[in-house]
Parts: sequence; structure tokens; C-alpha cells
Amino acid sequence: MIVLKWLFLTISPCDAAEPWQLGSQDAATPIMQGIIDLHHDIFFFLILILVFVLWILVRALWHFHYKENAIPQRIVHGTTIEILRTIFPSLISMFIAIPSFALLYSMDEVVVDPAITIKAIGHQWYWTYEYSDYNSSDEQSLTFDSYMIPEEDLELGQSRLLEVDNRVVVPAKTHLRIIVTSADVPHSWAVPSSGVKCDAVPGRLNQISILVQREGVYYGQCSEICGTNHAFTPIVVEAVPRKDYGSRVSNQLIPQTGEA
Repeated sequence: MIVLKWLFLTISPCDAAEPWQLGSQDAATPIMQGIIDLHHDIFFFLILILVFVLWILVRALWHFHYKENAIPQRIVHGTTIEILRTIFPSLISMFIAIPSFALLYSMDEVVVDPAITIKAIGHQWYWTYEYSDYNSSDEQSLTFDSYMIPEEDLELGQSRLLEVDNRVVVPAKTHLRIIVTSADVPHSWAVPSSGVKCDAVPGRLNQISILVQREGVYYGQCSEICGTNHAFTPIVVEAVPRKDYGSRVSNQLIPQTGEA
């Protein structure tokens, strides 16, 4: 039984950082895919500039060596080179700016009416989530707390400092709105595979839009230093099929009502 459970946890789709990982996590949202593509585009220009500058540096060191040119030329001005070194960086900046502005606009503007709204409230040191789209006379049924599971209580296959007792269950392939705030000190709600990082500021509501494109479990952490236990405030978002979303949320909220 333990082996089967370990195999299930191992092959189930979970997005978290891996040891010695250099690149970004696999994109789970169009925003994150755009961030990765923009990174690759900028890195392409970076490599071109790096090779060009190194070529100029090596060429200058070689051709202006005292053995090659015992009497160096005195060059104080070059109109052509100054024009080129002004035009080309401007063009490169334009090619980088256009897609980056489009990506920033798509991250800030909610262009589609969200089907579900979830409120994330930061505390020292846990998160509280409210499902605002559920109509119920019992307010406790709409809210639950999400604490990190201590290391001694972890099950086989669970990630240390990342697993929580109550995950945020969301439907996949559905437009979501996350409203982020804080009850005490500044926090930051961040899920790397979703391309989301939103500050939780006391007395202020910030909102982000998410469209999770595939089912899976996505791990994140508070990304704002919020006190001595800052490293023990993880975030876990579980995307499930839309047909299973209602039952999963209901099961998630039952323990909060005292019916279990």
C-alpha cells in the first residue's frame, strides 16, 4: 500500500522547484508561457551583444598590441561609429520593449470576466482563502486556513516546507480572479509556474487574473519577508477538472463547518 501511494505521489503532476534547476518551471498559464518566451527572446539579443562585444575586445587587444602597432594612431572622433552605436541599441530596445509592454498589459488588465473569485489573505504565518462565489448563510463554509504541514507529519512523496493541510482548489481551463490582501504585515502571494506574484498589503486589495491550462498541483511561497517564520508560509494550488471542482471544494470546506 505504501509503495502504491508513493508511486501515485511520484507520477502525479506537481510543479515545484527541482534540485539544481536552472530554468523556469513548466508554464501552467498563458502569462507564464509569455514570460518564458520573452526571457528567451531577450536572451537571444543578449548572446548576440555578448559575442559582438567580445569580438571587438579581442580584436582591439590583438591589433593594438604594441608589437603590432608600435606607433598607435590617435583617433579622437568617428561620426559613423557613433551613429551606429546609437541606432542599433535603439532598435534592439524597441524589439524588446514591444513584447514586454504587451505582456505587462496582459498581466495587469483583466480583459475577461472571471468565472470564479478567490480572496487570499496573508497572516503570520499562514494564508486564509475565501471563495466569494459561493452563496451560503454560513460564512464559515466559505473560508478556510492553509497551514504548512510540519516535517514530522509529512507523508511519503510530499515536499518539505511546501505542503499544506488545505490546498486552494481551482478548476482548470477557467478564468480566475485572485484578490490578495494582508491582515497584519506585507506578504506576497507567488506561484512560479503560474507566473503570479502579487503583494499582499494591509488595508489594500490587489487582484490578479489566472487561467490554469492543465490539471496539476502547483507550489509557491510567500515572496515578501514577513517575519521570523517567513520561510514557512507555502502556497499550494490544485487545478482539477471543471466537473470535479464543486465536489472538491465542498469536501475542502466541510472540516471548517464542524460537521466532520
